[in-house]
Amino acid sequence: NSSASNVFLIQSWVANADGSRSTDFIITPPLFVIQPKKENILRIMYVGPSLPTDRESVFYLNSKAIPSVDKNKLTGNSLQIATQSVIKLFIRPKNLAEAPAHAPSTLRCRNERGQLTITNPSPYYVSMVELYSAGKKLPNTMVPPKGAITLPATPGQVSLRTVNDFGATTPARVCPAS
Repeated sequence: NSSASNVFLIQSWVANADGSRSTDFIITPPLFVIQPKKENILRIMYVGPSLPTDRESVFYLNSKAIPSVDKNKLTGNSLQIATQSVIKLFIRPKNLAEAPAHAPSTLRCRNERGQLTITNPSPYYVSMVELYSAGKKLPNTMVPPKGAITLPATPGQVSLRTVNDFGATTPARVCPAS
């Protein structure tokens, strides 16, 4: 909590890719009060069935910060806003042979009849930002491991930047046509 004076109630949970709450994780503590200028550690334990060993799995860590209200200081109308942070939570098997930094270079693009298909043969999720087709911006997206996505797009050269394991964006590159 970087605030010098505000206290927050923090509620955390893990969601599946479809946004539904996952029962395959235990978070401790799931609910706590954080004082001004203090920190807390969340422990996340996977207790579900075995996950694929040939590719990453993705879930989403949700953390909601609900501000406290001192009713004695309220005068008239007020608005309190709770914020919710969502962080991608990747579970990566230990035995994957290739390096995650290599995954973006394996992407292949096919752009025909107004549809852009991006194929990812790697075992890693690839998060794409600044995705352009024929100079037109497309929405940021993520390509699943050993999978593909299809987006409506203008035919033309496809360029993109990706997000690496450290959250930094990589240099722009052209996606090779397949």
